[in-house]
Amino acid sequence: MELEAEVVVVGAGIVGLATAWQLMQRFPTKSIIVVDKERSIASHQTGRNSGVIHSGIYYRTGTLKAALCVRGRSQLLDFMNDHEIPYELSGKVIVARTSEELPLLRQLFDQGQRNSVAGLRLIDGSELRRLEPEAAGVAAISSPSTGIVDYRQVAQAMADDLIRAGHLVTLGTPVDSISSDPQGVGLWRNGNKFLRGRYAIVAAGLYSDILAYRSGLSRNPRIVPFRGEYWSIDNGRPLVRSMIYPIPDKRFPFLGVHFTRRLRDGAILVGPNAVLGLAREHYQRQLAKGIRVIELMPTLTFQGFWRMAFRYWKPGLAEMHRSLFPMAYLRLAQQYVPALTRDGLLPGPVGVRAQTIDVSGAMSDDFIIDQMPRVLFVRNAPSPAATASLAIGEYLIGQATQRFGW
Repeated sequence: MELEAEVVVVGAGIVGLATAWQLMQRFPTKSIIVVDKERSIASHQTGRNSGVIHSGIYYRTGTLKAALCVRGRSQLLDFMNDHEIPYELSGKVIVARTSEELPLLRQLFDQGQRNSVAGLRLIDGSELRRLEPEAAGVAAISSPSTGIVDYRQVAQAMADDLIRAGHLVTLGTPVDSISSDPQGVGLWRNGNKFLRGRYAIVAAGLYSDILAYRSGLSRNPRIVPFRGEYWSIDNGRPLVRSMIYPIPDKRFPFLGVHFTRRLRDGAILVGPNAVLGLAREHYQRQLAKGIRVIELMPTLTFQGFWRMAFRYWKPGLAEMHRSLFPMAYLRLAQQYVPALTRDGLLPGPVGVRAQTIDVSGAMSDDFIIDQMPRVLFVRNAPSPAATASLAIGEYLIGQATQRFGW
């Protein structure tokens, strides 16, 4: 049966649900349908991340990431307080291991100041060990506004609000493509139009490039999936109190090894790493399992991927080596927590990051929004999208208001 709504939101991850929630606040009379191919909400990036409430320190000043992370964090805290969702502002330290890293630490601190991140402090080695007794380093940035939450609970609360207000969250409903004409939009599956709307906003995560391409937009930038494999620390010896992070390598768009306490069960996660996903939903712990050739081949035949691989071949091989050999990963982790031992490092969960790459091989370092008549597409929304989700939704509704004349 063909359904109708004024606005259709594709994707029931936290970005899609936050967008629908913000739309409901701004335009309470508009009817909304959220659709997702999975049988449950928050099944992918939202439900498989480490649950960090980011402060906004890492993101280049002037980008959407920097602005929306800081604003989104504030909105997220208000939302969680209003809905009585448990969270903890446990704080984080970003560690300089050696004196050679001190200038980089200062640059990162200055960037956080420019981004209006609250409460940042530069601390010496003795205060670092007071906060994190097992951490190794000569200095650090203390970020007390960083926290932890279970984002699946946040997403569920957003969905519950939408349903209580009379809107639909329709699961198990894949979308193959979207068409647009002067009267509205149509959502198609298996050659049949099954849903109509006047407008659509698409937050399809790992499949955003495919859905955009099938709907008539450019295939580029493309999503290249990167597996993030976590380890967990045996809780028998509490080596980490809150979070321990490295200074990120600006040449590579991943943070590197870090330690995060998960709110859901108190586990300490180590990671994630960043290795090529051999499928869009490659969640099996064993790298060789879960390969989907039909999804892998477009990556391997994409010129941008090989240009990226050539540019980052050295850190890429190092990541792959540490994925295949746990002792290598342990040695890297021990640079920050020397007391960590092999028998205390246990296999943890696996997530997949939807990372866009353009034909030049450049990895996108900001959120990307694309459009066609009556439709907005979120083309790139990796971390800190969960923290920034309500601000991203607010931004998208502002864009729709401006472009569609709402």
